[in-house]
Formats: sequence, C-alpha cells, structure tokens
Amino acid sequence: MKIYSKYLYVIIFVLSINSIFSQIQKGKFEIKDGHFLLNGKEFMIHSGELHYPRVPSEYWKHRLQMMKAMGLNTVTTYVFWNYHEESPGKWNFSGEKDLRKFIKTAQEVGLYVIIRPGPYVCAEWEFGGYPWWLQNIKGLKIREDNEPFLAETKKYITQLYDQIKDLQINDGGPVIMVQAENEFGSFVVQRKDIPLASHRNYNAKIVKQLKETGLKVPMFTSDGSSLFEGGSVEGALPTANGEDNIENLKKAVNKYNNNQGPYMVAEFYPGWLSHWAEKFPRVDAGAVARQTDKYLKNNVSFNYYMVHGGTNFGFTSGANYDKNHDIQPDLTSYDYDAPITEAGWRTPKYDSLRTVISKHTKAKLPEVPAPIKVIDIKNIKLNKLYNFFNYAEGQEVVKSDTPKSFEDLNQGHGYVLYRRHFNQPASGTLDLSGLRDFATIYINGEKVGELNRYYNQYTMPIDIPFNSTLEILVENWGRINYGARINENTKGIISPVKIGDTEITGNWEMTKLPFPDQFSSTIKTKPVDTGKLAQLKDVPTLYQGEFELSEVGDTFIDMKDWGKGVIFINGKNIGRFWKVGPQQTLYIPGVWLKKGKNEIIIFDQLNQKVQTTVSTVKIPVLDQLVKP
Repeated sequence: MKIYSKYLYVIIFVLSINSIFSQIQKGKFEIKDGHFLLNGKEFMIHSGELHYPRVPSEYWKHRLQMMKAMGLNTVTTYVFWNYHEESPGKWNFSGEKDLRKFIKTAQEVGLYVIIRPGPYVCAEWEFGGYPWWLQNIKGLKIREDNEPFLAETKKYITQLYDQIKDLQINDGGPVIMVQAENEFGSFVVQRKDIPLASHRNYNAKIVKQLKETGLKVPMFTSDGSSLFEGGSVEGALPTANGEDNIENLKKAVNKYNNNQGPYMVAEFYPGWLSHWAEKFPRVDAGAVARQTDKYLKNNVSFNYYMVHGGTNFGFTSGANYDKNHDIQPDLTSYDYDAPITEAGWRTPKYDSLRTVISKHTKAKLPEVPAPIKVIDIKNIKLNKLYNFFNYAEGQEVVKSDTPKSFEDLNQGHGYVLYRRHFNQPASGTLDLSGLRDFATIYINGEKVGELNRYYNQYTMPIDIPFNSTLEILVENWGRINYGARINENTKGIISPVKIGDTEITGNWEMTKLPFPDQFSSTIKTKPVDTGKLAQLKDVPTLYQGEFELSEVGDTFIDMKDWGKGVIFINGKNIGRFWKVGPQQTLYIPGVWLKKGKNEIIIFDQLNQKVQTTVSTVKIPVLDQLVKP
C-alpha cells in the first residue's frame, strides 16, 4: 500500500509541475479598453522590423540579440508568400525558410513576435510577395474581390497557420499580433476604377480567412493615417505608418476604432528604401531619436521599419515606378540606412536609440553583441571564361511566331534570350515598347545597343544584314511591388517587336536562362581559349574561379569595375550588381564561405572590360553613383 501511495505522490507531483509549467508558458495578449494588455497588464510595443529571408539563418540569433540590446521587446516580420510557395502547390518552410525556427529563436532571445503575412506585403520584395505564376491563372485578378484569387490566398493562409498555430502566445509561443493585408488604403486610392464596396469586401474577406484558420491573437491593419477609410476593416486595429504627429495619429485611430486607442505606428522609418541609379537616402539619427522620445513620452507603440534590413539575395528584390521611370529597381542591399547595418553592425543611430529607449524603460539592457568577423580576399583568379551565347546553346528553347513573356514560358526570374534569323536585310527603328526590363541587342553575336526600361529607352536604330541573326538578351529586374501597376507585372517582351512600321513575326526562338538555385560548377560549355579572351569584350560572359580560405568571415565583393549581372558564391546567388550604383559592393555572409576551396561565378551581361581577377573589401560601398 505504501509503495502504491509513493507512486501516486510522484504522479501527482509530476502532474502539478506540468500544470505549473503550462501556466507559466501560456499567456494572453489582447486589445481592450483602449490599451494593449499582456497578461492583463498594459503593454507598450517597442518593435523593430527584421525579415528572416533577408538574413542567413545562422545570423538570426545575432541580429535578434542586437535588437534586444537596443531595448526593443518585439520583432516584426513579413512573411513572403512567394518565398515559401516555390511553384504551384510546392511549399518550403525548411532550412533558410524555416519560419518556425525564426519565431522560436526570437522567443529564446526574449522578444515577442508580430507576423505580417499580407498576402500582399510590398516590402521592396519581388511582386510584393505574390507568386509570379498567379498571373497565369485564368480569370484571376490580383488583390481584388475575385474568387480565383481568394482561393489562392486561402491556400497560403492555411499553410501559414500550420506553421504558427502553436506559436501564438495563447499556446506558450511569442506571437502576439497578426497584420491583415498591408497598406490597402493606398491601393484603394490608386485603383479608383474599382468600387469602394468591392475593395472593402476584399479586405474583410482576408481578415475572415485569417480568423477562420484558428488564429487567436489580435489583428491589425497598417496604412497612412489619411488612408484609413480604404484600409481599415472591422475586427482589426488600425495602425498608422510614418505618422509623426501624435494628435493626427490619435484622431485617425479614434475615428475608426470606437473613439479609443491603443495607438501604434506600425512603420516608423529610421531609414528609407533605395533604387539603382538613384542617390542612396540617409535619414538623420538625431531626428529619429527625437521622434522615438516623443512616442515614448506619449505612450505610443511603434515598430522601426527597418531596424535591420539585410539583403535582397538572388532575384528577390522588387521595384517601384513613378512618372519619370517605368521601373525603379531596388538595390540588392536592403541596408535601409537602418540602426543595424546590412552586415549586422551597430551604428551611431543604433547607439542614440538605445540611449533614448533605456532612459524611458529604465531597464538594464544586455551588452551589445560583437560584430561578425570581417575578412578581405585579394585577387581571386577568374581562370575560366565562357561566352554566354555558347552556354545558352545547351539550355531549353521554345519556338513561336511571336515573342513570349517569361510567364508564357513558365519562367519566373533571370534572363531570356530572344533570337530571330533574317533571310532578308531589315533596317529602321527597332521598337521594343513591350520590354520588361533591360535588354542588350546583338546581331550575329556582336553588340549593337541596349534598351532600358528605367530610362524609358525602348527604341534604337538597327541595320540587320542579309542572312543574319538578331539576338535580344532580356533581364527581369524584379516585379513591381507597390501601386496600381502591381497588376501589370509580366516580364520579358510582352508586345510585338517592330522594325519601322513592320511587326516582326515568325521563327522566334526563346532560350530560357533562369539560373538554377544552386548554380555551381555545372557549366558544361567549353571555356574560351586564353589567347582569345579579348573577343569577349561587349559579349555577355560567365566568369568562374576558385579561391582558398584559411579563415572565414563576412566580406563585400568589389564590383565597381564591372558592368551588370549577378554573382554566385558556392552556388548561392548573392544578388545583382550594376555599374551605375549607388551600390558598388555586394555582401557575402561568412557562413556561406568555407575553409579550404570556394567557388565564384560572375555573370556580366555588359562585359565592357574583360576581367581576370576580383577582390573583396571590409567596408561596403552603397552610396557611389556613376553616370551611365
């Protein structure tokens, strides 16, 4: 009997401990009586935005610790739909894409988490987070009250919920809020051709889809304070972006939230986005510190967008447009002039904000983590050079009477080589009004010009001799991520090619050149003989080299003497470069390098100078514009 009693006491003790542990772990976050409440107590959100796809997973903890040491209590992240649905129905939440790991790491560091899943996110990200192939679904209208579109958003939201359902604060996780849609009010203004009632229906259906999955944490919307009429939706707290006037903030929120708070600036900009061929923007650290102090004094919650920007690796960068440029492609670097740099370094802006926040919270802050080690690599030898036209011969070719877009070719990113042979001579003005986005033009492999959507250059004189081949190598610069034209995002050549008044039809060949995700030493084409390298001038060229490292660390590859293209380090696409700047170096995370042998491949579409070496530096260059 005593033995049984002993076991009974043990069982009761274990159950009690489990019950206590469960109670400690689980929490509650709510919006009530005009306040954010955390476990029943008023709570102010001091958040910073960090996007896990823009930072190598090995560095997530370091960057989150940087945020914690700055005095923040929350991290906010977008979730990019197209990052996880790699092709229709093929979902990936593993490795670098492990959203759950990122959220758990934030909790380990001591940060709460706000999720911004869109489905539209903007974010200077390719297509604002939408998968490019949505445009191929018959009858689908992006970001509208449209059944084919809402059927796809439901699939995405369901997948998202499966990742975060047990990571909500109610279940012991760190997730305290979820944003519905994103800056929808500005879209309503831009798309006045759609009735307001239809806009409202769409926005409400996104909230409904999020809630029907089983999400229990509060929801919010995010718009400029003057755009709440189109962007706010019942069942979600309206928050304001970029609002530095607290009275305006409170007035706008009160109007759409039962005349009460809480008040939050969901995007407080300590820096700003940057485009190729434009000056790198800087935001004054003192102004950001003073505005932070103002929010803290007035109990306004906020989220720095961005506290740490990171990098648009691969083909992930998006684009804007304005009346002067049909496209404004975003830099590879997403440094954003943020308090924490692209490589995770503290800045004077970081230190001033840390001082302001600690003064108000009166909390002893953790020590600032040391930066990741930085190295430089001198004179990496590029000992194999390939004519890109020869490389293209081994790739998939599609034939058609007219040029096809990337989407028609079922290709999302990269390049397409358009070819047409002329049996008879042709001359006049070459018209590529449907160019999306950047093209180099060749006749029989010899460069004759370039056309460029950024500069609105769509035409050029051309003279094609008898029995010659016209070649047009087109780059997708990243789909537009903001504004009404998000619905006009096909790439390649999307309208007829003309010479003079004549449409050029028949016998078009399109070579698909997307560059695989792991583009390493798989170039099967024969390299150009050493004595003939000069022939590659103005010819698109692939460079390949190897280099040995005795130590690894972060570094920045110096591309100021190169033309335009992409770089692969040990198979990973680290992003685009372009001679015009302002970005002249590309960030190489040390965790993507190895002790011993490493491989580099550079594709230069312009190749105005044949190179034999390339080097890296310890300090990035992001603000040097060069006239084209």
